[in-house]
Amino acid sequence: MTSNLETVESTEQNDYLNELPDEVEMSLFDHLEELRTRIFYSLISVLVGVIGCFFVVNRIVELLEIPAQGAKFLQLSPGEYFFVSIKVAGYSGILVASPFIIYQIALFVMPGLTRRERKLLGPIVLGSSVLFVAGIFFAYIALIPAALNFFINYGEGVVEQLWSIDRYFEFVLLLLFSTGLAFQIPVIQLLLGLLGITNSKTMLKSWRIVLLGAVILGAVLTPSTDPITQSLLAGAVLFLYFGGIFMVKAIGR
Repeated sequence: MTSNLETVESTEQNDYLNELPDEVEMSLFDHLEELRTRIFYSLISVLVGVIGCFFVVNRIVELLEIPAQGAKFLQLSPGEYFFVSIKVAGYSGILVASPFIIYQIALFVMPGLTRRERKLLGPIVLGSSVLFVAGIFFAYIALIPAALNFFINYGEGVVEQLWSIDRYFEFVLLLLFSTGLAFQIPVIQLLLGLLGITNSKTMLKSWRIVLLGAVILGAVLTPSTDPITQSLLAGAVLFLYFGGIFMVKAIGR
């Protein structure tokens, strides 16, 4: 009798978790209108972030120049630094606005999620944000200094270190954001595990393919061609991949 009661309670609990609490019939036009609204709010937040960052762009530029180890920057054309400032403010504004953008995405997809899925949405979004920031921090303290140190030492005594400020920030910003995106690997693994597309055992068996992919990814995502930067990023990708396997296994997949 007790066993049957527990089975009924378990079934009711599963039914409750699998319910759509905000299920509302919406036409395709309504979905598109909702999507347009969320995109509009996101663009407004980016614009506000960019404008705000533009007022302190000189401090951001100074912060990003630190890994250059005292190299001198040149403005090679009229207005080059102005356009660099806009570029830096743009990237920084997107970074500042990213929590609000993620919030808008969550609001858009939430009506179609069950209670069980909603419980996972918060940790996944938080984990994704933390990993993205961690990727940017890793690039700033490890990848960028390693790459610049390689180039400086390679040309030491032969050429004077005078760099185009536009090319330098193109290099730095691309490496920062590409590393932040690469750090999303565990989140992707967790989503694949939750959706039942793959599991931890299959991921572990594929480590050789992932090793090759990490090397290729390190070569593609790093704007420099030095082996040190590529090796550091490839190593980080492998570490994240095996960390993702551990998380997928921890949720029983």
